[in-house]
This record gives sequence, structure tokens and C-alpha cells, in this order.
Amino acid sequence: MDQNLQKAIQLLQQGELVAFPTETVYGLGADASSTQAVKKIFALKGRPANHPVIVHLAHSVQVSDWAKDIPAIAWQLAKAFWPGPLTLILKRSSQVPDAVTGGQDTVGLRIPSHPVAQSLLQAFGGGIAAPSANHFGHISPTKAEHVRQEFPDLFILEGDEAEIGLESTIIDLSSEKPRLLRPGGISLAEIEKVIGKVERANKTSPRASGMLKSHYAPNTPTLLLNKEEIKTLDTQAPLGVLLYSFTAHELKLMPQTWRVICLKADAKAYGQALYHSLRELESTQAIIIIERPPQTAEWLAVQDRLKRASAHHESLKPDQLKQLFG
Repeated sequence: MDQNLQKAIQLLQQGELVAFPTETVYGLGADASSTQAVKKIFALKGRPANHPVIVHLAHSVQVSDWAKDIPAIAWQLAKAFWPGPLTLILKRSSQVPDAVTGGQDTVGLRIPSHPVAQSLLQAFGGGIAAPSANHFGHISPTKAEHVRQEFPDLFILEGDEAEIGLESTIIDLSSEKPRLLRPGGISLAEIEKVIGKVERANKTSPRASGMLKSHYAPNTPTLLLNKEEIKTLDTQAPLGVLLYSFTAHELKLMPQTWRVICLKADAKAYGQALYHSLRELESTQAIIIIERPPQTAEWLAVQDRLKRASAHHESLKPDQLKQLFG
């Protein structure tokens, strides 16, 4: 067995934390059966205790250890999308610690496809509770170096950059009708091809990862603007500008204080590069400006992340914007 993998397993068995790669983002893992180990996740991240974490498993046969009253459509989705970026919310079994579920009667389960995550889960043998390996509410990490920036002393089981780059799709199957709680690596259209109509989350839906109004956010003021609004920006303030439908050559100004990143006008490619790009701009610029994404179904996950990333500044009025830009 690889020495790093062996060390990761030993740390988990000792109730310690380990960061590891998945196809979505890097996770901050602990033994999901240990309340004390899971509590260390919340303490390190600064995560509210009532905010549940997802349990990662190696095989679908383990689902019955963590959930009960499992509907037939759960197995249909598992067959179609596991291993992969899909989390199912199910009724929890009696063995699941309250620390994992945020005190709710449901639990989120997922089987990641990343080979390093699979090796870890198979060798560990149990469930690993793992939210993203970053401080709560900050941009999720898609590379090992992002995790080191957040937690320099944390042991990281390293792997390639996340293939998808956005968190898993979360589907609630704990009530009569399936509901989409968080769009992600698998589209709603793909889900509905398997199980039919899926409703959107409402006030009675279980709490789940990434559902707060502000989340995935840079520590830098972040604004979503339309293409024409960005083209007419007139400021010497150090801006980080994230585009997809046009290039820096079309901007009215291009001062040396600006840094412009142009991503592909493809939802999956954009999503894969989004968090890394936001981290680059956050580290060098005072304000981040993001071109508003297309309002189409394939961009739903990107729309969700950018809306939450910019939530603190979405309602700024023109005079407040002017003051922000100096």
C-alpha cells in the first residue's frame, strides 16, 4: 500500500482529519462513525454545528448501513450515476451520529469516482464525512495547493486537480417527491431522464451543504455584472475581471491595475476552472467583477455558485458601487 494512503488511513482511524481529492472538489475527511472526529471538521472549518456534512462511501452496498426506508428511485439513481458527483439525501439509520446530520433525521450519501478517493474509501472500509477542505463559506479547493493555503498543517492525500470543479448535485429523496437541493456535476435533465420530474427545494426541505445564501465566496468584494456594464467600467481600482463571452480587447479601459481571466463559453469547462480562477483573482485584486452567466439549464450549477459567491454585494445601489470602485 502507498505510504501516503497508509498514513491517511491511520490518521482517520485515530480520529484525525485528512484532506483528499474527489472529482468535484477536495474534501476534509473524518471517520463518519465517530462523533468526536466529525466535530473536528466543524472546529477546523468554523462550520455551524447544524450544517450537515456528506458521508462518502466506497460501494452502494454500504448505503443500507447509513440509511433506512430507501426508495426504489435511490437505487435507480445509484445505478445511473455512482460512482460520481451525486449526493442522495435519505432517512438516516440509527447509527449515524447527530454531528453528521446537523441533528436532522436525514443523511447525505455519495460515492465519489476519483481513483484516490476510491482507494482511500475502500482501504478505510467505513464512511468518511467530508465537506470541502476550506474555511466555511470560502471558495472550495480544487487543487492540493488550495487546501494548503487554507490549512497549512493538515495532512493532504494528494491527487490531480478536480475534474468537475463544482460540488455534487444534491437530490432529496427523504420525502414523497424528489427535490433538487443543490445543482452540481450532474444536470437536472440527466436526473429527470432516470426518475422523472424533480421539484425544487422549499422551506420544508432538509438542510444540506451549500444551501446558504452566501457561500463559495471570495474574501474580496465580488459583483455579478452584465456584459455591457463591464464594457463601460471606468475605474483605476484594481479589478479582477472574469469573462466568458468576450475578451479584454473589448473593454473600454484595461489599466495595469486590472487582471482579466477569460474562461470558455462552455458550462462544464467554465465550472471546472471557476474556483481556481476566483482564488487567483482574490489573491491579487481588490474587487472581483464576474460576467453574469447565461440563464440556461446547462449553466444552472454555475449560476447557483456565482449567485452565492456574490450575495453580499448583489443589492448595491449605483452610488454604493461608485464608492466601492473609489
